[in-house]
Amino acid sequence: MAETAQDTSIFWVDPERRGVIPLHGFHVSKSLRKRIFSGKYEFSVNTCFEFVLDACANRDKTWINRSIRMQYNALHQMGFAHSVEVWRDEELVGGLYGVCIGGVFFGESMFSRSTDGSKLALVALVARLNAGGFALLDTQFLNDHLATMGGIEISRHEFREKLGRALEKEPDFWKLSADTSPYRLWQLSTQTS
Repeated sequence: MAETAQDTSIFWVDPERRGVIPLHGFHVSKSLRKRIFSGKYEFSVNTCFEFVLDACANRDKTWINRSIRMQYNALHQMGFAHSVEVWRDEELVGGLYGVCIGGVFFGESMFSRSTDGSKLALVALVARLNAGGFALLDTQFLNDHLATMGGIEISRHEFREKLGRALEKEPDFWKLSADTSPYRLWQLSTQTS
């Protein structure tokens, strides 16, 4: 992270309490489910990674500086960083990006340009991770937005144990097809163990 967009230095974050979204404890509200089933949204992956990264940084206060942008674009070119995009009437209305290593998706940031845009992106991500056999969705920190969707905090020790096991997995980020129906996205994102 960086302190600000203008800061030239970056630092690692390892909080005492770590935010995660249990992949088999994800919550989709009734109103969000109605949006998913409305047929008004389309979902894509990696069609405009750099644009999603820039949209995530386009706010008054951001931790995404020039160095982070360059490094995540490089990770994307190497196949480690991915974006999930949400479209309505051919306009990008929400998205997120993060990094895949082993069975872990490290969620970095998300943005929304319409009601629930980032939540819809998270639904599509969780569906993709569940379909592909991932074990852990890391959010670093927990906020109210993530808590409403099932996000929790766990101790640093518990996170490191889960991380160790998840890194041994060999999931398939691309197992879910791009033309998956809204019903299937909802079904995969809300599956229970």
